Amino acid sequence: MSLIMGFEKFINTNKRTESRITITKSNSFGFPTKFYEENIMDKYNHVVLYWDKVEREIGLHFISDENEKYKFKIIHNKNGYGGQIVATSFFKVNGIDPSVHRKRYDWEKKYVDGIGELYIIKLSPNNNFSAKEN
Repeated sequence: MSLIMGFEKFINTNKRTESRITITKSNSFGFPTKFYEENIMDKYNHVVLYWDKVEREIGLHFISDENEKYKFKIIHNKNGYGGQIVATSFFKVNGIDPSVHRKRYDWEKKYVDGIGELYIIKLSPNNNFSAKEN
């Protein structure tokens, strides 16, 4: 920030100061600027997704391993506004309707044996799945 007579110019316009992971109705997971910066997402290129049907939890494992076969490419915003992945197949195969579950989710980071570090979001028990799941 530049200083002029004690005033600091605000330069963070259009940046999301949100640290929650977003599910959008367009089959995407969004990683807002604050989440992206705090978790150093620019060092990762892909996300491997995990689904726990019983607990209704989604696990996101951020990786840079190009050899991983089952990964989603992170689309890094060129203007520094976070990133996203488009995960249409994940939502469809698991019967999760993103238009029903679209919102910002608090996350928890856990180490899972055999996987590594997972960012876990829990879908609301009040939300219904798509017709495939019901």
